[in-house]
Amino acid sequence: MQSSQQDALIKAFHNLLKQERFGSQGEIVNALKDQGFSNVNQSKVSRMLSKFGAVRTRNAKQEMVYCLPAELGVPTTSSPLKNLVIDIDHNDFMIVIRTSPGAAQLIARLLDSIGKAEGILGTIAGDDTIFITPTKAAGVESTINSVRNLFGYSA
Repeated sequence: MQSSQQDALIKAFHNLLKQERFGSQGEIVNALKDQGFSNVNQSKVSRMLSKFGAVRTRNAKQEMVYCLPAELGVPTTSSPLKNLVIDIDHNDFMIVIRTSPGAAQLIARLLDSIGKAEGILGTIAGDDTIFITPTKAAGVESTINSVRNLFGYSA
């Protein structure tokens, strides 16, 4: 595909996702084909969704749709993301954060960016839940306190 065609495809793709009304990759493929991009298939749309960090979240009508993240950089604790944390809990081995729908991946990116300095070995994020593995099982209390402080959360 020539560069200008590729640029036009990317622009059309971004414009479609901004509409927040496409719930499946097939719907995106059909919308792009309707705009004249005949060489687009589900596989290509899947790669584009991944490349641009698109996520499925609820739109204003509470439908699950694909959209692009509002910010492409790593979020900070001064951003409104900390307002999306609903609950922070733990057991002897793991910490679980519950977030507003669609917010878990952005918050997990923030936690991964601070990482081992705060006792976080890694995270796994779904749509509204994050699992945090501390660097040491014996350090769960210290890690959860760091996470709670990060989000201004009191138990």
